[in-house]
Amino acid sequence: MSEPEVHKGLVGVYADTTAISKVMPESNSLTYRGYPVQELAEHCRFEEVVYLLWNGELPNRRELAAFEKAERAERRITPRLRDLIASFPRRGHPMDAIRTAVSFMALEDPETADNSKAATRRKALRLLARIPTAIAARHRLGHGLRLPAPRSDLSFAANFFHLCFGRVPEPEVVKAFDVSLILYAEHTFNASTFAARTVASTEADIHAAVTAAIAALKGPLHGGANEAVMHMLKEIGQPERAHGWIEDRLDHRALVMGFGHRVYKSGDSRVPTMTRHAERMASVVGDTRWMEISRILAAEMLARKNIHPNLDFPTGPAYYLMGFEIPMFTPIFVASRLSGWAAHILEQAEDNRLIRPLSVYSGVAERSMRPIGER
Repeated sequence: MSEPEVHKGLVGVYADTTAISKVMPESNSLTYRGYPVQELAEHCRFEEVVYLLWNGELPNRRELAAFEKAERAERRITPRLRDLIASFPRRGHPMDAIRTAVSFMALEDPETADNSKAATRRKALRLLARIPTAIAARHRLGHGLRLPAPRSDLSFAANFFHLCFGRVPEPEVVKAFDVSLILYAEHTFNASTFAARTVASTEADIHAAVTAAIAALKGPLHGGANEAVMHMLKEIGQPERAHGWIEDRLDHRALVMGFGHRVYKSGDSRVPTMTRHAERMASVVGDTRWMEISRILAAEMLARKNIHPNLDFPTGPAYYLMGFEIPMFTPIFVASRLSGWAAHILEQAEDNRLIRPLSVYSGVAERSMRPIGER
């Protein structure tokens, strides 16, 4: 009997079906519910895209207004959660903080044990609304600053700036951030989404599934790449150093962050949209060097290695120019990707089967145990 074939990393394995998103091979375009994500980013706000992911269709004006009203009403976190976040060690990573905060939200939520579809949707909305407030709380309280109250008159993106900085920046900055949220919102069966679906398949609650997803997203091979990109750009420092830096890295076959993708082989379709908005924003804020360095690196990588950048490559400098500290980049990813995780958790529940793959045993053969005196 031949040994079964093992697909390390589940490469090439289809684990289930989904109607939420797909990378279309003929256009190399990521679609949400059939819509190319670059079109959604140009013509929709993040809230519309969340509605699409959760409901299957884009909202009309009435549906969007009701959805926004419901989300904005849930943005406050409790004093107990705020105090807990304030007690976190300052040196800890914000991803650990938001993972713990979501677990605490489960303890506070009156519907944690109710896994009905209606209750799960209500809990998803509360998580969508409160995770940004928890991220901002970690940032503000960690610096000894007061956390502003959320504003119900602001969009999801604009309110996040208000929470973090006490002000809303120029429209071009808010638009670039909103675009990033849309582009990061969903991406088929990625590591964190599969982790969420695996936990949800046990019939655990949405808070448990999201906590697992956050843990998976923390890893640098998944969610931490935009942080690594910005550290790389800061190491280069100036555009005139970019050519020499990239040549040295390639000559020594060293890793260059923000390039390549397991799914996209001819370029990440999200990159042109994010790059365009990041460059527009850089001009508005008056600091173009990070995007200039990025252009040089991207051109060299394409010319010498035929490798294209992924979404993390333009998003890292974009977030930095917006004023966010580098450790906040991946928590922002959480605030966006919660929309996709919740869509998959709801979809998993519709036709659930416990996710329990097999393994090929590679240990020692079966043997008899000897008593301790004979060992």
